[in-house]
Amino acid sequence: MKKIAFIFPGQGSQSFGMGKDFFDNSDVAKEMILSSSEKLGFDFEKLLFVENDLLEQTMYTQPAIFLVSQIAHKLFENEMSIKPVFALGHSLGEFSALCSVGALDYLDGVELVHKRGKLMSEACEGVDAGMMALIGLGDEKVEKITEDARKDGKEIWAANYNSDGQIVVAGIKNDLASLEDTFKKEGAKRAILLNMSIASHCPLLKSASSPVEKILQEVIKDEFIAPIISNVTAKSYSTKDEAISLLAKQLTKPVLYKQSIENFSNDVELFIEFGGNVLKGLNRRSTKVPTHSITDMKTLAEAFELLS
Repeated sequence: MKKIAFIFPGQGSQSFGMGKDFFDNSDVAKEMILSSSEKLGFDFEKLLFVENDLLEQTMYTQPAIFLVSQIAHKLFENEMSIKPVFALGHSLGEFSALCSVGALDYLDGVELVHKRGKLMSEACEGVDAGMMALIGLGDEKVEKITEDARKDGKEIWAANYNSDGQIVVAGIKNDLASLEDTFKKEGAKRAILLNMSIASHCPLLKSASSPVEKILQEVIKDEFIAPIISNVTAKSYSTKDEAISLLAKQLTKPVLYKQSIENFSNDVELFIEFGGNVLKGLNRRSTKVPTHSITDMKTLAEAFELLS
């Protein structure tokens, strides 16, 4: 059996219709969507499959992505009982990773990430917050530019280290926009202001950390069948106390996804991404280890073939 890592996408991977093939062809998927709808009191079938304005709102985006990842993982797990070498998620995806190793029940997780998304939105109320993707600019240059900008009173931070030449910054939208020319002058091929009203993984979310930590205390279990790679440290952890501390910090600290892949890809022969294919694209730039994404019944069957 191959040495496998489970990986899970985060916010930004959502799209209308995600999970529809699972829903149409699996009673397990139908039941998980129904149970999640009852848990949160809104209709996930409509949220996922009917065009609406809610899917782009953080408090709905997060549980939607989380649920589709959990469905993909559950359908995989029902056919193949595989213990991963480790599990890793990008931001929100770290909560999905916790479910995959037994440290969080999926229904508790759906509710947790819904509340997390709401707290993140509330933290940015009254603040014109946003995020900007930078393509083609090295980490050190981004860090220097943002550090200098903060000395000048601007609020902007490196937020997501996705892959070599792809980094996302977060902060006040006007401050982000004011640095677009600077980023390009220093070598960025593109500086794209993202369609977001929150600034993830930076100090603007400080007010959400303590409430999230309290929720984590109630739902995280000390039952890890495999370690998780932390977004905050790019190192592994496998206890409830570590999970609570690191996931509370994750809100205000940058996502070290690229560093996590670099640190641990030599330990595995295959990454399996559940519920999306964004991380597959990022991994191509950071490792030679292949990634297989499970997004529908066809790619689920292909995963079984790969591992048989």
